[in-house]
Amino acid sequence: MYPMIISVDEVLRIREIVAEVAAELKREQIPYAIPEQGIMIETPAAVMICEELAELVDFFSIGTNDLTQYVLAVDRGNRRIAAMYDTLHPAVVRAMRLTVDAAHRHGCEVGICGEFAGCAAHAELLVGLGFDELSVAPPSVPAVKERIRGLETPQAELTARRAVEAATASEVHELIGVG
Repeated sequence: MYPMIISVDEVLRIREIVAEVAAELKREQIPYAIPEQGIMIETPAAVMICEELAELVDFFSIGTNDLTQYVLAVDRGNRRIAAMYDTLHPAVVRAMRLTVDAAHRHGCEVGICGEFAGCAAHAELLVGLGFDELSVAPPSVPAVKERIRGLETPQAELTARRAVEAATASEVHELIGVG
């Protein structure tokens, strides 16, 4: 999985390098298998070209920490503006929806990682948006699994649709019951 992608050219170059290494291994008669190739969706640029990127890779993983920081142009480490950093901001939720939809149109799986995915309160939204995989820290697994088991897919999809249509982060917070 390759991080911080901003262009199709980067992915094409990565694929060339992988092919070169595979050819070298074959020449040297070293057994190999090219693994699935995936990219992190962490930049607004990657979101905006996710249709094209999905044609080139096997999977996406949305990195919520970086994506939120770059979509909102908020340095999460700056205490004076840290309150503006909110993954439930409609712009971030819409970026996730765009990415998941584009990936699925091209047969590309989409996971999500970061602290955001490990919060059980976010599970309904993430399932409703259509994520195929949630990557969470081990201590969060039981609570997230329990929350997902109790979800009704149509309700989760309705929640996600309403979140995408929301005008403010506070509306999204209220919608999913996060204070």
